[in-house]
Amino acid sequence: MEKELTIQEIAKLTGLSVHTLRYYERIGLLDHVARTNSGYRKYSDADRAWIEFLNRLRATGMTIRKMQQFADLRRKGSATIHERRVILEEHQAEVRMRLLELQSNLESIEHKIVHYKELEEDELATK
Repeated sequence: MEKELTIQEIAKLTGLSVHTLRYYERIGLLDHVARTNSGYRKYSDADRAWIEFLNRLRATGMTIRKMQQFADLRRKGSATIHERRVILEEHQAEVRMRLLELQSNLESIEHKIVHYKELEEDELATK
């Protein structure tokens, strides 16, 4: 049986704030979340999985606007599978480019560290 989670529980599990969860719902990243009879949100396992995917998209630099586009297509169902795949492939290419840039920057930093170690060794040798 699926456990329904409160907004506080889903916030803790996903690392998003309650405010962010409400914002995501308001701007259409989250479908309208089911509610209890007293009006409290109750998140399903499917909601949690979707929020975790959104977190991954954000963590990899996808814009909110692009995430909204993806969410809108998802809501339209299987007829949009191709369009969603294309969005993800474009994002994948952007992430790969950023990774290459980061790798190049890291290598530059590593070379500079080696240079400073050599300078320190030279400094110690002259004392």
